[in-house]
Amino acid sequence: MPLAHGLFACPTRSRFGDVLPSDEEIMRAFLDDTPFVFTGPDRWNALGLGTTAVFATAVVYNTKRSGTFEFGGRRFVLRRVAFPKNPPPEWFVVDLLEHADQLGAARADIVTRLARAIRRRVFDVGRLREMAAQYRTKATQAFVATAISAATA
Repeated sequence: MPLAHGLFACPTRSRFGDVLPSDEEIMRAFLDDTPFVFTGPDRWNALGLGTTAVFATAVVYNTKRSGTFEFGGRRFVLRRVAFPKNPPPEWFVVDLLEHADQLGAARADIVTRLARAIRRRVFDVGRLREMAAQYRTKATQAFVATAISAATA
């Protein structure tokens, strides 16, 4: 069955009907096995930093394409950005801080919750600094530094 122009799936059958491929399988086929990572509210909310947003589309960072695509009725927002091969939770924290405005979340609130989480040793401080320095803006690096300072004060 066609998912999009030039992209097809052969769904398996279950007693409930056709079983379409997973989001990961679709991205692997569409991006020709180039690296990608799913991010967005699902991953950010799981960090326990107070966000509860939901997007109707999956956000996928990759090294090949940018844009909004629809495959088999599912929407994906692809962005060509740098990301680590196996992103640790600290990378998702930095990504959350970078996109807090899209969630309607105040960065100051996230920084306060992050400081509490650092005190509880939920996140590795060294890795948090490294992810902020390597993958995000100076402003986000400053938010991470503020959280670390507040946690260690």
